[in-house]
This record gives sequence, C-alpha cells and structure tokens, in this order.
Amino acid sequence: MLVLTVDQRDSTRRGDLVPVVLERLETLVGRAGERVRGLVLPFERTVGDEVQAVLSSDDDGSRLAVDVVLALLRDGGWSVGVGAGPVDEPLPEVSRAASGPAFVRAREAVERAKGRGSVVPVAVVGPDDEPGATIAADAEAVLRLLGAVAARRTDAGWEAIDTLAGHAAGSAPQRATARALGVSEQAVSQRLRAALWAEEEAVRPLAARLLAAAGQVEDDDGRDEGEAR
Repeated sequence: MLVLTVDQRDSTRRGDLVPVVLERLETLVGRAGERVRGLVLPFERTVGDEVQAVLSSDDDGSRLAVDVVLALLRDGGWSVGVGAGPVDEPLPEVSRAASGPAFVRAREAVERAKGRGSVVPVAVVGPDDEPGATIAADAEAVLRLLGAVAARRTDAGWEAIDTLAGHAAGSAPQRATARALGVSEQAVSQRLRAALWAEEEAVRPLAARLLAAAGQVEDDDGRDEGEAR
C-alpha cells in the first residue's frame, strides 16, 4: 500500500487551507462513493492542517500517487510524505482509524519533508531493509526532480500544459491548444519544450513503477511486529 500524509506549510500566515485542498483533490481521486481506480481510502483531515489517504500499490494506485504528489507540489503549500508498505487489515472506513507500517513510514516521510529547506518538500519512506530502502530513495529522488522541473515553469508554460490536457482526447491536441490560446502551433511547441513537458511525461511512469515496487517489496510476514502507527 501507499499512504500519503500531507501537511500544510505556513498555516499561521495562510490560514486553514485543508477544505480547499480536499476539494481540489476530489478532482483527482473522486468523491466518496465515486472513487477512481487505485484509491483505497479517500483523503480526509486527520489532525490539524493534515490530510491523509491510502492508495493501492498496483499500477493504478502508483500512477494516482504520482499525480497527487505533483499536484500538491505545484500548489506549493504542502509537505508531502509517502509511506510504502503493508497496512493492518481489514482497513477501517477512514484512514485516521487505520494503522500499520505504511502509516508509520508516511509520518516519518512528512516530518522529513517538512524539515527540508528544499523547494521540493516531498519524501518517500519504505522498508529499512534492502532492496526496499533503495527503491523508496529512488522514488523520492525522481519525485523531487519532477517537482523541481515543475517549480521552474513559467506561467506561459503552465498555460500551454493545462490547455493541452483539456484537449488530450482530441485528434490534434496541440492544434486545438493553439486555437484556444490564440497562438501558433509552433508557439505551443516552444512553450512545451521550454517547460520540459515531454521529459516529465517520460519520467512519470518511472516514478510510478518505483512507488509500486516500494509498496510491494514486503509481504505481510516481513513486517516489523514492533511497528505501530
């Protein structure tokens, strides 16, 4: 499993943004009863300015985890921790009542993400033993790199990316994007190149595969019995 624990940054100055981020996350993970594939327990406020969700560590869950992590990093107001590993089953209906190694690791991860002076406040914690520890570290490195690339994008780059996403289902998305923005297709291509969009699209599957591997490397019999949430 993959447990995402997310804590608001600078809440004293910015106020409580948990209701806002929960509404945004619904566009990615769905509302209760309308969940997308890969979501096990939906995002909810757990304590203070913190939200949490449980995702599966299969292909659907790991891809969703990447989407959520990068969306939160783009927002810029959140520290994101990902805990990979087993959970105590059966799971309850809400994540704040759940427990298990993945929850312990998500707590460690978000605390580590909060403690960094980096512009990319995300951390991934998996098993202490190998190969899980290295896989989790690799997943964290890739997510931080993707976050760093996105943090350096211009408004024009994001405008092109967001507009392109809205036309992705069409037969000529870049042409439709150019029409929507009132610019040439060449201008759209230039914006996307400058934003390193193709490079991000190529690396996202790698990040998802690493998260999936981190979440699946242990079996239930390999967990540390001393770990508790």
